[in-house]
Amino acid sequence: MNKEKINVLVVEDEQTLAMIIKDTLEEKDFIIHLAGDGEEGLRKFFDMRPDIVVADVMMPRMDGFEMVRQIRQTDKLTPVLFLTARSAINDVVEGFELGANDYLKKPFGMQELIVRIRALLGRAFIHITPENNTRFDIGRYRFDSIRQILSHDGIEQELSHRESEILKRLCENQNQVVNTQNVLLDLWGDDNFFNSRSLHVFITKLRHKLSEDERIRIVNVRGIGYKLIVN
Repeated sequence: MNKEKINVLVVEDEQTLAMIIKDTLEEKDFIIHLAGDGEEGLRKFFDMRPDIVVADVMMPRMDGFEMVRQIRQTDKLTPVLFLTARSAINDVVEGFELGANDYLKKPFGMQELIVRIRALLGRAFIHITPENNTRFDIGRYRFDSIRQILSHDGIEQELSHRESEILKRLCENQNQVVNTQNVLLDLWGDDNFFNSRSLHVFITKLRHKLSEDERIRIVNVRGIGYKLIVN
């Protein structure tokens, strides 16, 4: 099998959509494997170990959330992109809490799906850079962006790829505004309203993870972006 091609597991019970995704992405040199529900998706995931999972949320027998919950018990690194017709922010939060890396609302364009997949995989592989650009002191916290570990008083928290990338940008520009549009285009591939809400969810999660040191604030500069401040 050609190792340069991206192996994608698509878990989608809507057969027409699944075939459109398969046909379109195979034309772009992706290798696509299909599953019709969460149970089949789980079996195929552990059989084939894909580079990325693209999964519907609402499916028979086992939904996408439960499938990803089980995957994340043993695999925390393989990127997961959820597809859903539901746009409530609670669903977005639940998906990210379970370990999803991105969220695409139906209906969507195939080109947008391809951009999201490539963006996620681009962030999934570790690029070694000089140590002084990968380790940051944030108040009483230490952040290692290569290992994606945030530590405080000897306790380590493992961050998701996207949490780590957002925090790294905030650390590199401490006390300066990090532009929302730049982050969205870089990590999501699109700066639309829905992705802006997703970014806000990640900022909220980072605030919570940094909450043991009350000197640390991530402030929203309305209409521009976010700023990391350590008093």
